Amino acid sequence: MSAGLSIGALADRTGLAVSAIRYYEDQGLVHPWRNAGGQRRFHRADIRRLSFVIIAQQFGFTLPQIRAELDRLPGGRTPSAADWAEISLSFRDHLDRRIATLTQLRDNLDGCIGCGCLSLDTCSLYNPGDVARSKGTGPRYLMGDRPDS
Repeated sequence: MSAGLSIGALADRTGLAVSAIRYYEDQGLVHPWRNAGGQRRFHRADIRRLSFVIIAQQFGFTLPQIRAELDRLPGGRTPSAADWAEISLSFRDHLDRRIATLTQLRDNLDGCIGCGCLSLDTCSLYNPGDVARSKGTGPRYLMGDRPDS
């Protein structure tokens, strides 16, 4: 096994704070080993793994979702283009759904901000007959539910 990267070197390469790297380690996103002196050492591939974590979080993925994807990657070696392509396919569907939801939110938000009712029976435009009540509390239509009519 190579000497690996120190946590400080990994922090320098990723732009993450050392405390963030330790947190990601606690979350099972990276798996360092200890050298003879007890210091953490990281694989060079962890630079890309942690960069992926940063990007995936910016796209709105949770740490459990990110960990599930990273668990599909080979440990100890730099992921190949094919490895990343496989992950991108699973992320694509999630991102497409999120884009559709955000587009709907953008296109309909002005009506709900102006009205403020969200699911009351006074909204004849978005909620005639208070059908949203059957779907639960809160802004049901903005959260992806559709009217039954």
